[in-house]
Amino acid sequence: MTQTHSLPRISRSQAPKPAVGIVHLGLGAFYRAHAAIYVAQAMEKSGGDWGIIGVSLKSSGQRDKLAPQDCVYTALELAPTGPIPHHVEIVQNVLVVPENPAAVLDAMIDEAVKIVTLTVTEKGYCHEPSTGKLLQNHPDIVQDLSDPANPASALGFLVRALEARRAAGLRPFTVMTCDNLPDNGRVVRGVVLELAGLLSADLATWIAAEVKFPCTMVDRIVPATKPEDIDALGALIGKYDASPVMMEPFRQWVIEDDFVDDLRPDLGAVGVQLVDNVTAFEDMKLRCLNGTHSSLAYLGYLGGLETISDTVAQPAYAAFVKSLWTNEIIPGLTPPQGVDLQAYADALFARYENPSIRHLTWQIAMDGSQKLPQRILTQLENGLAAGRSMSGLILAVAAWMRYVGGVDETGAPIDVRDPMAQHLKALCNAAETNEQKVQALLAVTGIFPMSLQNNTQFVAAVTAAYEGLVTQGARKMVEIYND
Repeated sequence: MTQTHSLPRISRSQAPKPAVGIVHLGLGAFYRAHAAIYVAQAMEKSGGDWGIIGVSLKSSGQRDKLAPQDCVYTALELAPTGPIPHHVEIVQNVLVVPENPAAVLDAMIDEAVKIVTLTVTEKGYCHEPSTGKLLQNHPDIVQDLSDPANPASALGFLVRALEARRAAGLRPFTVMTCDNLPDNGRVVRGVVLELAGLLSADLATWIAAEVKFPCTMVDRIVPATKPEDIDALGALIGKYDASPVMMEPFRQWVIEDDFVDDLRPDLGAVGVQLVDNVTAFEDMKLRCLNGTHSSLAYLGYLGGLETISDTVAQPAYAAFVKSLWTNEIIPGLTPPQGVDLQAYADALFARYENPSIRHLTWQIAMDGSQKLPQRILTQLENGLAAGRSMSGLILAVAAWMRYVGGVDETGAPIDVRDPMAQHLKALCNAAETNEQKVQALLAVTGIFPMSLQNNTQFVAAVTAAYEGLVTQGARKMVEIYND
């Protein structure tokens, strides 16, 4: 394997740097492998000043990797026929909130910035997933309210920057989330208005009237980059890149075409679908892809399977996910115009099978308390209300419950990464029986809606599924589902 530290560092080309037009909060791998590439290609195609300033909200790790290579990086497309490197130069700078929050605010207040994008994950919006309401007791929101000039959350930075632009007589920026939330633009608008209203009723009124929050649907599988990926890339391109991103060939971005003063990159020229309403696309993706991803992640991890491709390579798990699509998910969806949902599911399965994409079940299992409501529980509510059998998704919920207990089927500890991890584990530890564990977890209203808590059919089914996972294991329960 190539020793990457002995290779020359990747560097920026001699092309002029574009002027900045976008600030992005939460500069992780997904954004750099998806939206940033679309923006770069739109500029190549149609011009415009849409350079990106990235913001790290918590740590300097991303900046420390990118700064020595002038913020350029490689996006490695993991095609089944072999990897294809893409040299990406759209990011112009990376700012770190704990080091200099004022610099972040200055960047967002700059009149040249027309759009602020976000990938802060579901938990970064400091809201209750089951209701969409702002968590006013969240530590970051408490700081945002007590010291508005030094915000801690992404929401706090949005509100403070918009307040400063209003005071300066500047037009607002568009707020565009790229996270997997149902009605993501409307959810972010709601929590921004809640926070703004707690600070100033006039500010909230202005934001409601002037700021645009387009909903989006994003889709590209971006597995975590491992040290051996960096070594392999060095061997491929002959340069050292400290922060490349890995990505599958498939990509999709659907955006409601609703921007402040209609100012945006020419994204339609590079394949972005600009629509009046993104809901049908969003539901399709959240439930067909994200819902089955989470289901496979929990059941696969408990079954000792490391990646999604490893999981669907098992015939029982392949049959399981195909049945989820055909019998439990697709019947509850309204397809976007011109989309064949079964063909979409077939294409998803082919993506899951790609052995070049090592998407860890443990990685997908993160933050389940924030993901479960929109990925699985809404579909469960609708399916049960319609009288459909939903035993596969019920098994997935039971697998999540088993997972957050923090002990796997061999008795080894699970590294549960979730904002509610300690609380959920404490609930499991305090319960004396499996039935009590299920009841305790179902009572978490921030996750489970009352309609499911009070549904005796659902409660009995998820309890039985949990018992089965404990006594027979995940692989056997998947086999039983298929029978």
